[in-house]
Amino acid sequence: MSSIIDSLKVKIQYFIPKILLSRAVGKIASSELGSITTFLIKSFIKYYNVNMSEAKIKDPARYKTFNEFFSRVLKAGARPIDDDVKSITHPADGAISQFGEIYKDAILQAKGHYYSLETLIGGNPKDAKPFENGCFVTTYLSPKDYHRVHMPFSGKLEKMIFVPGDLFSVNPLTANNIDNLFARNERVICFFNNEEIGRFVVVMVGATIVASISTVFAGVVAPKPIRKIYSYDYSKDDIVLKKGEELGAFLLGSTTICLFEKNKIRFDDNLSLKSSVKMGQFLAKIK
Repeated sequence: MSSIIDSLKVKIQYFIPKILLSRAVGKIASSELGSITTFLIKSFIKYYNVNMSEAKIKDPARYKTFNEFFSRVLKAGARPIDDDVKSITHPADGAISQFGEIYKDAILQAKGHYYSLETLIGGNPKDAKPFENGCFVTTYLSPKDYHRVHMPFSGKLEKMIFVPGDLFSVNPLTANNIDNLFARNERVICFFNNEEIGRFVVVMVGATIVASISTVFAGVVAPKPIRKIYSYDYSKDDIVLKKGEELGAFLLGSTTICLFEKNKIRFDDNLSLKSSVKMGQFLAKIK
């Protein structure tokens, strides 16, 4: 019976107006609705068992919009950053969906499911080439998680690309059943460079009900009124973000994917699939 229900949950996603639904929810989530907003926030906290003790603002009534609550800032010290100069840290709270080597252009999505590296980061083979046979880590952010994304390592921003796409759910059930999920959903791709580990990428993947994706240097990036690929060149700007600094945020949850060049890093020996992680914790070490 459960397998039938799971199958229906996946199939219905092909028919519901995901983009229209997500934009409508986004409109409500960004509106100041007073007591209605407070009721929605309290209901969400109770249903998903959100830990508000670590939030900078703990009182649900002090959030003017649902989005303010969802992208809430944590209190100082809630996420200590691993201070080893050779360490790479987790970019977000969540659960490890997949991690490991990239097989030429193929990235593992779930058992038996792969997707294209080149497609994921915008379709330009020159952008993808440095990461062929490199490594990746995918983190799923559940509704209860902290939804700001931080730098896994210090880096100079070179480029950002917005790719429009579908808005399928990105939970484990969907990842196991919908091909090319992360390479077909709406996403924002940030390219960085560092002398020690070379180039690395942080991808912020949209999903059903994700109202928008923002970055600290460009503000709200997604959605766009015209559904086309947008590319932003920052190579001549001096934008450098340090390890642990905020990179961006989701307004309603999703997934991050980090890409690294071949033979640059070694993952934590204790890292495992489905393990719960927190932003700032040790992820990998420079080789």
